[in-house]
Amino acid sequence: MRQKVLGIGNALVDLIYHLKDDSILSEFGLEKGSMTLVDEKLSHALLEKLNTMNLAVQKSSGGSVANTIHGLSQLGGIVGYIGKIGDDEYGSFFRHYMEQNNICATMFRGKSESGKSIVMVSTDSERTFGTYLGAAIELDASDLTLEPFMGYDYFHLEGYLVQNYPLVEKALILAKEAKLRISIDLASFNIVRENLEFLNSIVDRYVDIVFANEEEAKVFSGKNSPEDALDAISKKCSITVVKIGKDGSLIKEGNKKHKIDIIKSHCIDTTGAGDLYASGFFYGLTGGQTLEICGKIGSIVSGKIIEVVGTKMETDRWNDAKKMIGALV
Repeated sequence: MRQKVLGIGNALVDLIYHLKDDSILSEFGLEKGSMTLVDEKLSHALLEKLNTMNLAVQKSSGGSVANTIHGLSQLGGIVGYIGKIGDDEYGSFFRHYMEQNNICATMFRGKSESGKSIVMVSTDSERTFGTYLGAAIELDASDLTLEPFMGYDYFHLEGYLVQNYPLVEKALILAKEAKLRISIDLASFNIVRENLEFLNSIVDRYVDIVFANEEEAKVFSGKNSPEDALDAISKKCSITVVKIGKDGSLIKEGNKKHKIDIIKSHCIDTTGAGDLYASGFFYGLTGGQTLEICGKIGSIVSGKIIEVVGTKMETDRWNDAKKMIGALV
């Protein structure tokens, strides 16, 4: 029987536009290739401008853990999600998108508009983000009860949430009460740096699995190499995963280490690669595979997602990934 994974994170709708030129970036003072947090007014103005430019828009659920949970659902995992949306068309879209992809979503209703990430792709494939968090960051400790946590085996926490200490603390307490194993994706090196003491505290007390990229791992551990960071973090939790880009990933449990290579792929866009690596890793883990196989499945899925723009793949690409996974397990 496959084990079940519950995730919690910022519920965002991704709106991807392919630009004909970069004039809109200059007009709105957005640095090309950056991720800028925008307010509601600027979000509206940006969307209004984009919608006058006759550009096709690709729309999907977004947010780091939502991407991981969606990817796991596509592989056949049994999954749930907790987040907060607004009472608007984007919130309805997010909820329906999750339901259509066999995700048991517990969606709370916020006062603000639903969060959205406006992704502008330049002709050279560089991505510039204007992200309005909206209702997503209204998710509060008072929203959480034990019920949504029951019946799962793993709880996956989005690192971007750690700025809300009461929310994270309550979520972790409830997950432990429900006897779930807990994982965290460290999300961003600047988030790690700004919340280092709190992160160390929760990892020591609650967390079983840590996912981090190279920069996040170095900041969290205070070490200068991914290998040393892996060793340091592994003393704080059961399983440590450090993703090192084109050099693959490192996994450690106890004294046993694994070095996992990437698969051969044509990289177009690295957005979501780490999120989808976690999807593959969890698919292996919840199916009883070894950590080496879990890492290899993670590499397959992340290697496929970087061949497309955005964080969602078409059915044929998922089928290719599943064939490669089938050859492993």
